Amino acid sequence: MAKIENYNFNGKKAIVRVDFNVPLDENGNITDDTRIRGALPTLKKILEDGGSLILMSHMGKPKGKVNMKLSLSQIKDAVAKALGRDVKFAPDCAKASEAAKELKPGEVLLLENLRFYPEEEGKPVGIDKADPAYDDAKKAMKESQKEFAKILASYADVYVNDAFGTAHRRHASTAVIADYFNEDSKMLGFLMEKEVKAVDNILKDINRPFTAIMGGSKVSTKIGIIENLMDKVDNLILCGGMTFTFAKARGGKIGQSIVEDDKLDLALHIIELAKQKGVNLVLGTDCVAGDKFSNDANQQVCSVMDIPEGWEGMDAGPDSIIAFRNAILPAKTILWNGPAGVFEFDAFARGSKAIAEAIVEATANGAFSLVGGGDSVACVNKFGMADKVSYVSTGGGALLEAIEGKTLPGVAAVSGK
Repeated sequence: MAKIENYNFNGKKAIVRVDFNVPLDENGNITDDTRIRGALPTLKKILEDGGSLILMSHMGKPKGKVNMKLSLSQIKDAVAKALGRDVKFAPDCAKASEAAKELKPGEVLLLENLRFYPEEEGKPVGIDKADPAYDDAKKAMKESQKEFAKILASYADVYVNDAFGTAHRRHASTAVIADYFNEDSKMLGFLMEKEVKAVDNILKDINRPFTAIMGGSKVSTKIGIIENLMDKVDNLILCGGMTFTFAKARGGKIGQSIVEDDKLDLALHIIELAKQKGVNLVLGTDCVAGDKFSNDANQQVCSVMDIPEGWEGMDAGPDSIIAFRNAILPAKTILWNGPAGVFEFDAFARGSKAIAEAIVEATANGAFSLVGGGDSVACVNKFGMADKVSYVSTGGGALLEAIEGKTLPGVAAVSGK
């Protein structure tokens, strides 16, 4: 695998997998350009070397069909502004060979949404998994996916993957395409390198104490990560909506709070596992409850084990916040994934903000802090603290699978590991 920092792109055409799946308003205007800005170091390196750029990305979930509401033509001008130069547009990503051939050094071509083709994801369309013909359709689609990847590869001399957000998918543009470039002509972009290094800092190069904060509504979506972290962390804070599954599992009355009734035994297993592993498991003891799911709900602080009927836990309470801070402040390695409450409502954002503040304080005292997952990133952005933690990951599912210890196809296809 080549290293982007050492590679000279002069005279080369580079096809770069970026993650420009940016949020748009009803008029097609970008509401958050973080992902575009994140790719700039890689893109500018190629252009400044004297190379030409072919950009490919997905947007949304068009399910293998053309959907102009998800067209990348809507972001062409924003990409041009970010790069400080004109951007050409190819309205069909699989029929762009002439446009790619005509590119001169310093020029940029943006391909249309890759997912307008089902071959990008490699999943059969219009056939149910229960259908006896599904396996044959899946095999045929895999062959079509290879052909699609081969077409994309034919546009360029070099392949660069800088889309960590899709690195956990074996799609045509994130993994299969790498097969059509030799070891010296494929590499990870700067953003991908930073993401991989950040995960390694968390999982392999640990300075202790190591505190992980896992929030969100469901235990079930985080169980693989929790189990993997049990062998690594000193402190594990479990907060957010999953608090109430743990409370109910221990015999608590949780009112109308969110709960996974089929995961009560799992919650008890996690508590026991933490004891066996010697991990300090920090669960919320009190919460701020609301009488409706609204920013203007009436509030009361109550024990997570005794929430009145008709009320639901919406945020961490003051005692829980103190316990969270006590586990975060001494840490030298910190991972945060998932909020402590319904942070979207200002009235119930105190717990999440307190976690962010404690992480910022610990970081200022020398800790390495990694914040990842859409909601956690939204938290630090909302509170204006994104630049005060060590690293904010652009990957949601990719980060979670990496923390879970899974191999990421988008990384493995390029690096071989």
